[in-house]
Amino acid sequence: MARRRMIYEGKAKILYEGPEPGTIVQYFKDDTTAFDATKKEVIEGKGVLNNRLSEHFMTGLNGIGIPTHFIKRLNMREQLVYAVEIIPLEVVIRNVAAGSMSKRLGVEEGTPLPRPIIEYYYKDDALHDPIVSEEHIFAFQWASPQELDEIIQLSMRVNDFLSGVMHGIGVKLVDFKIEFGRRFDNDFSRIVLADEISPDSCRLWDVETGRKLDKDVFRRDLGSLTDAYTELATRLGVMPRKSSTGTGPKLVK
Repeated sequence: MARRRMIYEGKAKILYEGPEPGTIVQYFKDDTTAFDATKKEVIEGKGVLNNRLSEHFMTGLNGIGIPTHFIKRLNMREQLVYAVEIIPLEVVIRNVAAGSMSKRLGVEEGTPLPRPIIEYYYKDDALHDPIVSEEHIFAFQWASPQELDEIIQLSMRVNDFLSGVMHGIGVKLVDFKIEFGRRFDNDFSRIVLADEISPDSCRLWDVETGRKLDKDVFRRDLGSLTDAYTELATRLGVMPRKSSTGTGPKLVK
């Protein structure tokens, strides 16, 4: 059996050459990092949960006409996606002040924002992903004005979708980070949602208790990250609730 060719390894995922031209296999690792990878840990099962959760969100977005790179889940840790040219921007949509926004602007964490705010960060680990403006994006040709308009429109639609899904399970969507890429068809390209959507890339608070169900559990040493992600998966129906036999929950295949 031929060994797969690895294309890229990041903090949380490994990308392999796909079985067909124009496809990639995305493998979710158990590695967990924070603060520019100065805090690291391997948390067993986290990659499995993120794979299933990202599949759930991407499938829902595809279903409402938002183009994504997601094709299908292959197994418990891998999904098949379209190959895209990643736009070197992290797009952050904020509904509530938290995290770096609160620190940077002195706004109390938990303060509702009058409307969603979009921020852009240049993807470069060596530079610690600095925040950038639209003028920077156009000046350095990371995206064209037309592409950025499409990114903004798609981001707002993703925000509406995720906010509704989370509200339905008693969770507040505080903020989230997404990435986009260009999918090419001959000489034409299309902007599509790429990377992943998981608790690694979202801030999610329980509506009633304020309990965090995202990677802040790891960042701030608030308990078990696996328990938090499992709780989210259970509420979403990705994982069934514990049975009366006491055997515990199992991931839905």
